[in-house]
Amino acid sequence: MRKLSAAVAAFAVLAALIGAHSKDADLFVLAVASGLCAYTTWRGADMSSFMKIFATIFSTETIVFGFVRLVQAEGAWPQALAIYAPPESMSVTVAVFSIIVYAVSRIPVVLEMTRIADLYFHATDRGEARVWPFPRFSARESAIAIAMIVVLVLINQAQVGISVRLSFFNRDWFNAIQEKNADEFWRQLLYVFTPWAFIYVTTAVVEYVLKSMLTIRWRRWLTEHYVHRWLGAHTHYGMTLAGGDADNPDQRIAEDVNRFIDGGEEGYGIYSYSILLISTLSSLVSFSFVLWELSGNYALPGTNIHIPGFLFWVALIYASLGTVVTHLIGRSLTRLFFEQQKREADFRFSLARLREYSEQIALLSGEEEEEGSALRRFQRVFANYLAIVRKRKELMGFTAAYGQLSPIIPYLITAPFYFAGKIQLGVMTQTASAFGRVEGALTFFINYYTFLASFKAVLDRLSSFDRTIDAARKQQEETRAISRGGSRDIALRNLSLGLPDGRRIVNVGALAFEPGRSTLLTGPSGSGKSTLFRAIAGIWPHVSGDIVLPQGASVMLAPQRPYIPMGTLVHAVVYPGNADDYSRADIEEALRAARLSGFVERLDEDNNWGQRLSGGEQQRVAIARALLAKPDWLFLDESTSALDEKLEGEIYAMLRERLPRTTIVSIGHRSTLHDYHDRRIVMEAGSDGLFVPRDKVLA
Repeated sequence: MRKLSAAVAAFAVLAALIGAHSKDADLFVLAVASGLCAYTTWRGADMSSFMKIFATIFSTETIVFGFVRLVQAEGAWPQALAIYAPPESMSVTVAVFSIIVYAVSRIPVVLEMTRIADLYFHATDRGEARVWPFPRFSARESAIAIAMIVVLVLINQAQVGISVRLSFFNRDWFNAIQEKNADEFWRQLLYVFTPWAFIYVTTAVVEYVLKSMLTIRWRRWLTEHYVHRWLGAHTHYGMTLAGGDADNPDQRIAEDVNRFIDGGEEGYGIYSYSILLISTLSSLVSFSFVLWELSGNYALPGTNIHIPGFLFWVALIYASLGTVVTHLIGRSLTRLFFEQQKREADFRFSLARLREYSEQIALLSGEEEEEGSALRRFQRVFANYLAIVRKRKELMGFTAAYGQLSPIIPYLITAPFYFAGKIQLGVMTQTASAFGRVEGALTFFINYYTFLASFKAVLDRLSSFDRTIDAARKQQEETRAISRGGSRDIALRNLSLGLPDGRRIVNVGALAFEPGRSTLLTGPSGSGKSTLFRAIAGIWPHVSGDIVLPQGASVMLAPQRPYIPMGTLVHAVVYPGNADDYSRADIEEALRAARLSGFVERLDEDNNWGQRLSGGEQQRVAIARALLAKPDWLFLDESTSALDEKLEGEIYAMLRERLPRTTIVSIGHRSTLHDYHDRRIVMEAGSDGLFVPRDKVLA
């Protein structure tokens, strides 16, 4: 950015010198705009990477179009290419854009938007792309994304330039109609309108394809990023324990990421608003010059007083008043949209949970209660939706009335001059068109207020999701108790376990689990047995003290209710590994050893096994996983509670036989478990109310 700013500054000096030599006031305007552009480009070195793309494009174009303007000023532009020359205001326009980008990049809400956008534009991984008709190539994903943004911006600017050119066609064409000049009518239609219209259509198709490729690549990368942040380092578990603002993370990843980038059904995300804003600014600046020049034809109504840029000031005042009123009416929409997304997600989640527990609900005949609960949640969706409708009704009433009046204003101003014969029909229509484009650009806020409010709600949800992830990871880092040591024991020293609400429940002065000595952990419900296991597994964040695991030892925990993923049964058995990690014979043997022989022939069956398998069968799937994984330490958290005592005994005997090098530590309440363990530890309450593990003699 610093080198580019120096180049822009050098051009500004050159423009000032040529302007002084030729006494061209427009070149002085260009020199001033370029000088300011050079300053903001220099200051923009610390700007968001996403915003830097636009600032770099516009600053570079300031030099490119500026040189074209200097060539035009010296009369050196080829006459044969006159109709293809960029508007004389283009160089000033892009300089103004660069300045605006710098100013906008400092707005707090834009900083939050670009913080998320920059994640993609800082990506260091490599991606593949193809530009027809060339073969595929590999490059940094961020470089591919930047290249696509640059091309899209250039296409957008070309389309605005074509629109400006066609406004002059519109003027000349209507003048030809008024004068009944058939030759000029057909010349304008065939040699001006047709080629420019064809170019515009071509750029529109290219823009659509390129935009689609950019948004889906961007969404893929950002989705992978958030999935990794959510699932990595057990963050999802810490967020669940902490609760807080990040409700329904599935929706934030699946929907909000898409809405942030491309706007979802509305079609307005950060890309759309960036390009739309560039298009709006391009139209504003380009047509403002046109409107300013046309204003010289018109005096104040009922007078002979001419105000420079009269029509431009009318459009500015009219749009400003409309913007203020629009914001006053619709400022509560952001909160309502945020709440609507939350309530919709809660309603969907409740229905998904109902489906997951359909058997348990049926056994308890809880359908009536579930129906009432689901409808109450939908009632909250319904009530908030009505609040949005009421607010949008007020907003729509104003914006519709505003929109109906807008096209009439320029005709009201120009009609007396047309009827008096002071201007031609083409000038009148061009004035109305330019006024409409300027006024439309100035009313960007009015036209897109509802969509902007919805987008702000999406931005707030992603931002709060990020903050909750950061808080959960910070909690894990600050309370990290796991370390590796040279001893073969699992040693717990000065360990304190708490709950998410801050209450402490377990205190361990010193405790060691010895390899080869199976241990049974018992105690009353709520005494922290499972919490202790989760701390040893490294997923409990509310812990202080030291947990020292043997160097290189593998630890596996089987909970009372194991997770059974959707898909084939073989995938459920080897989870979280892959079926290719084990031989088919080993997988089948693990099922037989876990007393699931009847399912060997169904390994490749794709089903919702979490609902098809009974509680006892699910627990035995977890046992089969342990047989395949062969961990050094196996912690069983009531992992056989759904089995009868006879089958439970067979499972423990089988584990001892098939996993002779695995040390088993169990939580259980049945006295029959004493026979399968060498040591018993009981969680007992101390005088301070905290539970302490104490060794007991096995009965």
